[in-house]
Amino acid sequence: MMSTQQTRAQAKGALSGFTPGPDIELSEEDRSKDGFFVQLADIAEAMIAKHGREFSMGALVLTAKFIAEGKPLTKTAAANAEAQRKSSAPS
Repeated sequence: MMSTQQTRAQAKGALSGFTPGPDIELSEEDRSKDGFFVQLADIAEAMIAKHGREFSMGALVLTAKFIAEGKPLTKTAAANAEAQRKSSAPS
């Protein structure tokens, strides 16, 4: 029987076209990334169930765009960024 770690690694590999065998040990970083991938999948499934595929895809793409552009993802992060800009602005 495969461990949860091996099952997740195979599921993750299926998306990339690579499925690791049961003898491949994931690094700590890979396990961490895998955990986030699982959380992201859970969130996406919940969004699809409640609001449909179009909303879910749009939300994920918009989030990716914000990350790529270095924009804050939350109001708290935006407020912190604004406070940082004000405190570092020349007087």
